Amino acid sequence: MRVSFHGHSVVRIETKGKTILIDPFITGNGKCDLNVGDLKVDVILLTHGHNDHVGDTVQLAKDNDAPVVAPFELATYLGWKGVKVHPMHIGGSHSFEFGSVKFTQAFHGSSYTEEDEQKIVYTGMPAGILFKGEDKVLYHAGDTALFSDMKLIGEMNNIDLAFLPIGDNFTMGPEDAVVAANWIKAKKVVPIHYNTFPVIEQDGVAFAKEVTTLVTEGVHMNPGDSLEI
Repeated sequence: MRVSFHGHSVVRIETKGKTILIDPFITGNGKCDLNVGDLKVDVILLTHGHNDHVGDTVQLAKDNDAPVVAPFELATYLGWKGVKVHPMHIGGSHSFEFGSVKFTQAFHGSSYTEEDEQKIVYTGMPAGILFKGEDKVLYHAGDTALFSDMKLIGEMNNIDLAFLPIGDNFTMGPEDAVVAANWIKAKKVVPIHYNTFPVIEQDGVAFAKEVTTLVTEGVHMNPGDSLEI
């Protein structure tokens, strides 16, 4: 399984001949190395409804006839936009041909802002994602604060690779993310959701070094970097 990072919270998984995108915020993301028009994607997974995570989902899903797997309310909203969806919710899992998806808790908000109409659309509860495929487990925490049930997530899952937000202000910052890394006990931990905007500027290299020193292997990934798990 090849996993690559593409700025902010965008993660691409390539497994069993399928390409899966998590939270494809590409247009307007100055840290992203991808081009929407060039992308071939089979499935899109979404953690929550904020614009910097839904991103280019509608266009990508329609261009590629790709289903979107998301929490129920967000999936319903996107279905009304003409997108093929598979609704799920926290605690539930489902086995697909490309692997299994389970949504976990995340402590954050979830809504989509329609700026032209100055309207905020509620899109249910935010989530993290446990993705299992090829006997590997990937955890994308989504946008979240530190919460103690991360210990349970770590105890119940042998996590090979975890993506944790470190930007602070909107999510947990580096100090809390180090605690999260200790609780989930992933073999590798990658920082995400930082440096996209001035208010979430952080040092991803320093975080990865601290995780390596105190907990497990911290991995700093630049947009476009990939690794095999």
